[in-house]
Amino acid sequence: MKLQMKTMLKLMRFWPPYLGAGVHINNISDDMTSLDVEMKLKFWNKNIKGTQFGGSLYSMTDPFLVLLLMHHLGNDHIIWDKSATIHFKKPAESKVFAKILITKEQIDNIRKNTANGNKMEPTFNIFINDESKNLIAEVEKTLYIRKKSSQNK
Repeated sequence: MKLQMKTMLKLMRFWPPYLGAGVHINNISDDMTSLDVEMKLKFWNKNIKGTQFGGSLYSMTDPFLVLLLMHHLGNDHIIWDKSATIHFKKPAESKVFAKILITKEQIDNIRKNTANGNKMEPTFNIFINDESKNLIAEVEKTLYIRKKSSQNK
């Protein structure tokens, strides 16, 4: 039985890497184009300086663009992370938040540009902020997207 994407996203807080890091998925939009992610600062996700561990900051953004696009594009598209870069701006000394967003225009553009089996490698930016709205980190993710040929379905 296949889980609905929204249910799966809600259950991801119990996935061991997220449970351990304290990552929570909140406010999933009804149209499945955005979700909010948060991570509290706890003793188990602090680095040696007492701030949010950089790997946990990245992990709180990792799978969501792919999952949202999988929901919108369906099983007839191949969707993979191609590359990612995180630019740390300021140490995170409190709870952090990120909004993962894909616009309907981006989804339509991907559908249009991959309709003939061509690959597309769109880049998305995700901003991680603290409770005071300070920019903590910017994650730049490039995805690989291609519509499957009828032979590969």
